[in-house]
Amino acid sequence: MNNLAAIDLNLLVVLEALLAERHVSRAAIRLNKSQPAVSHALARLRHLLDDPLLVRRQGGLEPTARAMEISPALTEALDRMRHLLAPAGFDPATERRTFRLAMSDYGAAVILPALLPLMRAQAPQVDLMVSQASREVMVSQIVDGEIDLAFGVFPDLDRSVRSHRLFDERFACLADAASLGGRKTMDLATYLKRPHALVDLRPERQSEVDKALAGLGRKRRLCLIIPHWGVGPHLIAGTDLVLTIASRILPAPDNRICVFAPPFEIPAFQFTQIWHKRRDGDPAHQWLRSQLQHLLDG
Repeated sequence: MNNLAAIDLNLLVVLEALLAERHVSRAAIRLNKSQPAVSHALARLRHLLDDPLLVRRQGGLEPTARAMEISPALTEALDRMRHLLAPAGFDPATERRTFRLAMSDYGAAVILPALLPLMRAQAPQVDLMVSQASREVMVSQIVDGEIDLAFGVFPDLDRSVRSHRLFDERFACLADAASLGGRKTMDLATYLKRPHALVDLRPERQSEVDKALAGLGRKRRLCLIIPHWGVGPHLIAGTDLVLTIASRILPAPDNRICVFAPPFEIPAFQFTQIWHKRRDGDPAHQWLRSQLQHLLDG
């Protein structure tokens, strides 16, 4: 279909939302449209592009090969159009905008308490939509235009993805204070004798802690693996477990818990924000990135 005049730009916006949400109802909410209106737009798109575009699978919609092929170009074209039509600057005090952010619950614990007061004071009409995913999925969402910013540890990035270091993070260990018999630390032999808890969304992958132990030719026993950073520290009191976690989310002081430095060297890791290069010239995006850099850089 080569007749560009037959394409309504609003249809492409609907297609973008459907490809991001993969669900008619959620796309309708995102677009502030009725579900029948989105379904009608999808029917028109299927006719115009001569392709099903999205097919139903297990309660959701799965993009066809044709839809996956056009998705990156569609997102980039619409972003360029939005940038072209947007005001020359960005006034956070008055403008309406929704930013889509992706982060783990560790990222949420570190970022949101600092960011939200600033947003409410300086940008009261700006909304945040926060999602959680693995680092690989977050990078894919950035490339596909499904999110604006992602936060985490990203060792390998596509050349189209920009990154900026926000801070360096180190590790600390937690153990039940009573189980240490009055000691305030733990040597490596004792550390390795203890069972351990691990917080990781993908436990099949070797963690930074286990990589450091492997470099010493040592290995620990993991008897608890959970995906939630926030709950981890609260599971240690009254047990013989050791939890080795990022230091910025240590719990409030608790006399039942002893916090100590790891008894071996674990390299610090860089916590970064990433975005697609297509967002470089967006004044609102630039503003948010700079605020995060100011709040967290260290």
